[in-house]
Amino acid sequence: MIDEAAWREARNAAAPLACVYAPALLAGCASCTLAQRRSLAERVAVGCASADARDGCARFLAALRERAAFALRLRADAPLRHAAAMKLQCGGLSGLAEAAGAGDVHALVSAALTRAHEGAEPAWPSIVAAVARWEIRPRRGRGK
Repeated sequence: MIDEAAWREARNAAAPLACVYAPALLAGCASCTLAQRRSLAERVAVGCASADARDGCARFLAALRERAAFALRLRADAPLRHAAAMKLQCGGLSGLAEAAGAGDVHALVSAALTRAHEGAEPAWPSIVAAVARWEIRPRRGRGK
């Protein structure tokens, strides 16, 4: 049994700027040039090389959650379950890539935030539609 408090402490020491999109990166839904992977025992921690980039990703993910709340049937204050977090992150990044062109997480989010700063909102309807479409891959049958 793994002591979760000890794991979080080791993860925070190895990757002090935890990547906001770590679940999507670890699932292979996206890639990022600023992601720093650290192996800790049998787990992997993903950190970000830039505090500014991490803050931008956190802002974009918060806006995405707000926009996709209805599609995911989420209350604003409800914690995200794993499946909903994966759908939000992987679907949101794939929708952003469709709307803005291919790229890694940092490039996609930076471009979206730059356009928003200039007054052009991201293509939220197509991004939210991609969130709603995204399906977590089914588990493989055990022992078959």
